Amino acid sequence: MIVRRVVTGRDSRGKSVIVHDGTPPWSKDFEHTPGFASSFVWATCSDVKADATDPTEVATSIVPGPGGSSFLIVTFPPDSVMTNPTFNPEAAGREHAEESPGLVDCFEPDAPGMHTTPTVDYGIVLEGELCLELDDGKTVHLKKHNVVVQNGTRHAWRNSSSSPAKMAFVLIGQTHKAPSRVP
Repeated sequence: MIVRRVVTGRDSRGKSVIVHDGTPPWSKDFEHTPGFASSFVWATCSDVKADATDPTEVATSIVPGPGGSSFLIVTFPPDSVMTNPTFNPEAAGREHAEESPGLVDCFEPDAPGMHTTPTVDYGIVLEGELCLELDDGKTVHLKKHNVVVQNGTRHAWRNSSSSPAKMAFVLIGQTHKAPSRVP
């Protein structure tokens, strides 16, 4: 998955300029999970100035801390990739740990795909179809242009179709737990 990222900034006179036009530093087509791809497009955090360096080059985690944010684009292959007899979950797990620091720590080893992040996430389906699975086993079928607001709850993404699905995610680090119910 090639993502073009255009980043603006200011020159020495304070005029707006393009400071980057190309692929994000953390952009990967995964070898051990064919069809899975991820681009860590941008991040904000309290220790990096907005006009300083590229925060994705100095970030140590995809999951933002309180008050920070991360912007990701992820392509999910069909679930059949993971059920194929040639799929090696150990090799895939090592690759995900290396390429998705912080995020992989949120996944549950005994419940494949299930995870909880200390973030509020805005997810937008860009291409294809996915199911959002919640911890009660209920699923919500999502199509292109559907939007999900994920309030720090346990969930998994499932692609039961025969085609890849692509989503854009903005993760916002929280300082408190999300509400347990809607008033």
